[in-house]
Amino acid sequence: MSQKAYITTPIYYVNDVPHIGHAYTTIIADTMARYYRLRGYETFFLTGTDEHGQKIEEAAKARNKTPQAYADEISGKFRALWDEFEISYDKFIRTTDAEHKAGVQKAFEVMFANGDIYKGEYEGHYCVSCETFFTDTQLVDEDKCPDCGKLTRLVKEESYFFKLSKYQEDLIKWYNNDEKCVLPKGKKNEVISFVKQGLRDLSITRTSFDWGIKLPSSMNDSKHVMYVWLDALLNYVTALGYGNDEKNMHFWPATVQLVGKDILRFHAIYWPAFLMSLGLALPKHVAAHGWWTRNGEKMSKSKGNVVNPKEVADAYGLENFRYFMLREVPFGQDGDFSQKALMDRINSDLGNELGNLLNRIIGMSGKYSEGVITSQNVETFHEAELKAVDEILNNVEAYLQEMQTNRYLEELWKALSIANQAITLHEPWVKIKEGKIDQALALVALVSNILARVSILLHPIMPKTTTTIARALGFEITTASYDRFVLRKDVLDTFTIEKVPPLFPRIEEALMLQPTPPALEATPTPVKNAKKEHQAESIITIDQFFETSLKIGTILEASILEGSDRLLKLKVDVGENEPRQIVAGIREYYAPESLIDTQVCVVANLKPATIKGLLSQGMLLAAKDKEGLCLIRPEKPRANGASVG
Repeated sequence: MSQKAYITTPIYYVNDVPHIGHAYTTIIADTMARYYRLRGYETFFLTGTDEHGQKIEEAAKARNKTPQAYADEISGKFRALWDEFEISYDKFIRTTDAEHKAGVQKAFEVMFANGDIYKGEYEGHYCVSCETFFTDTQLVDEDKCPDCGKLTRLVKEESYFFKLSKYQEDLIKWYNNDEKCVLPKGKKNEVISFVKQGLRDLSITRTSFDWGIKLPSSMNDSKHVMYVWLDALLNYVTALGYGNDEKNMHFWPATVQLVGKDILRFHAIYWPAFLMSLGLALPKHVAAHGWWTRNGEKMSKSKGNVVNPKEVADAYGLENFRYFMLREVPFGQDGDFSQKALMDRINSDLGNELGNLLNRIIGMSGKYSEGVITSQNVETFHEAELKAVDEILNNVEAYLQEMQTNRYLEELWKALSIANQAITLHEPWVKIKEGKIDQALALVALVSNILARVSILLHPIMPKTTTTIARALGFEITTASYDRFVLRKDVLDTFTIEKVPPLFPRIEEALMLQPTPPALEATPTPVKNAKKEHQAESIITIDQFFETSLKIGTILEASILEGSDRLLKLKVDVGENEPRQIVAGIREYYAPESLIDTQVCVVANLKPATIKGLLSQGMLLAAKDKEGLCLIRPEKPRANGASVG
């Protein structure tokens, strides 16, 4: 029986057109699906759109459209973009599909029969934008949503409830028994902390609007429609045929379910509880990524700085864009998009290190052997380099399997560095002059074999680029070549290299216009009173406050930064896959050894900065007055990564 992989994106809500966050999630999922196919797994890759709910009903009405017509329009834009991006999905599901509706109604019946659904009355504050109820204590300024800041509505209506509280202890057991069920680790800690505060039963139907899936006819209660999150989450099994033709249910449980960090709670708490009620296995990994900013600023329509992924791909190339997004930011952390950063990745990583390596092979083999490359002496002369590459590639795939795409690519580039360094070290042009032709040709073969192995493992991320490289090196990238060259570590057969033009032409200037905010409708009147002006500048909105991510971290290492009287170099665990390096100006007040294993408050979404040649990935909160400086610390120990605020 073949191994199976099931990869899902969240289904995207049709309240807006696709943006860079949607593209990021989908590209990661596509990479994972391509990776498992490369390894020979029977793979099913699901994406789609979430189309029900009060927000869609109201958005359609504002545009003088029916909800179905509006959903058709926006869903079509998502599908068209993924097709243009050659996303290799096996199914594009829509929650308006008849098969999905039937599967959701079947699930409702099963959960009701299992005693997990009961009828009652709900009263609470409801955020239409987030499709979520909040308690009085969760609200901001008495009536505003804590997630988006918009006004909530006080709703009182008859409702069916799901016994979420019943599954609290089972969820805790799942988190404790499966180390990697939620990735990255810091996000899992946040989920555990939330669940331990106590779960309330979940209202799962509405009577105040009609745009949703009706209860099954067996309930004889047609005025209710299902809560959009119950409807939406069940897509992951209805897409496989749950409640209908279940021919693809053998793909369940999902291998990886990718989500943005803003919807992790629904996927790591509600979803597994629903599955437990249905008697279905839990997903192997729920993986939550961060958000994207632009040039260090939060994206918004009012600023005119929302990144259109199609615009970027058209300007810089789709595969370059894919590489940038997966290399630029550690999975789980927020990332920043800038054209400069993208150009640097293309010119340096792709142009200088990958593309130029193929150019050098083409050039050397053309001069030394009329383009013919043979591996017959590569193991004789280059055993050390082959061993070093093997050590890297033997361990690299674990990073991809845990969503650490940036680490995966960093390790592949280490192998490319070995190839580039080998050319510099062994100087094949000198070997030719000395008559050591076998050694020169063995060096060319070494570089070719390293590039071949890296190209196979890079294939899920840059499929067209690596297909071109493989063709030039005389082989095809398939499961068979993965087995042969990556697993068994065979060398390439003798081949004649194919000349190809440079893969990554250098980019000297930005190819897209810089964002400009929409013109203001009126020029504000200047504030004459200097005191009032200062006060106005000092006041921020709740939205601005929530843009700052404050987290608890533990200092693992602390050392004096040579050449500085005030800086310390710290390694701080903030609940992510790897500790962060932070350069802090606190040497005057703290000895390095006194900080080890102590907890601090970290500004976690501060744009990284280079200080004294070192990358600093955050800032510590501290208070300073005439008595000196002291770090802000939690009153009691808290989990690394716990949010402050």
